[in-house]
Amino acid sequence: MITQTFKFPTKRIRRHLDDYPYGPITLHTLEDYAAMASIGRVAADTLDFITPHVKPGISTAELDRLVHKFMTDHGAIPATIGYHGYQHASCISVNHVAVHGIPTAAKILKDGDIVNIDVTPRLDGPDHWHGDTSRMFKVGKVPVKASRLIEATEKSLAAGIEAARPGNFLGDIGIACGQVALDYGFAIATDFCGHGIGLTFHDNPEVIHVEPDQMGPILLPGMIFTIEPILNIGKPDVKVLADGWTAVTKDRKLSAQAEHTVGITEDGLQIFTQSKNA
Repeated sequence: MITQTFKFPTKRIRRHLDDYPYGPITLHTLEDYAAMASIGRVAADTLDFITPHVKPGISTAELDRLVHKFMTDHGAIPATIGYHGYQHASCISVNHVAVHGIPTAAKILKDGDIVNIDVTPRLDGPDHWHGDTSRMFKVGKVPVKASRLIEATEKSLAAGIEAARPGNFLGDIGIACGQVALDYGFAIATDFCGHGIGLTFHDNPEVIHVEPDQMGPILLPGMIFTIEPILNIGKPDVKVLADGWTAVTKDRKLSAQAEHTVGITEDGLQIFTQSKNA
């Protein structure tokens, strides 16, 4: 039996990989992974910091202000500010908002809400490494169905992470994420996907969270991307509101998302945005 050996590149390269026709994919070095671990730590710590503040009576604008201050106090800049005109340090999505909820003073959290907070700090320096992560929060006592949705979403992300190993295919991630949603009886919103990340915010490859039509390229050391499934209690369909950002479920039923930035290694996977409390 021939066992394939996987190695990091000695310098950062962009390669056109077999079975991925959408453009080159960056393969990063071990030194790049060290930089990603640094900014990933800021991203994870930001969500750990904000956790006790997510409670009834606080506005999403205040949460965003706290997120912004924490990032800048720790040597990072919110990559979302100025990104295609977006003007906030985080996306905060409540209940039936699937993704990209805009923080406002008018949106006050109440008992029973579920909330996703999505942050992407980037290093404030010549090399703009990005760490992208999101987490679900319960506000007070939430309904059983909401807790079950959050549980399924976190397990879907965990399954996708487990499938992301050198020698597997990109499509194995989607199969794993989608199977968890199916087991729970929930739908995955397919209008959004994970993405390559590093010195740029969004890059190849796109990481979908359902079984793909084609399995795509083999996962190789140096590939860095996000895994971020969105699970809906109802149908998978979402629509973007007139603000151009906020995506809500068309049936107005609950939605949840969880996200990590990860990198393929020579023998497994590194989670750059893992909480110290996990």
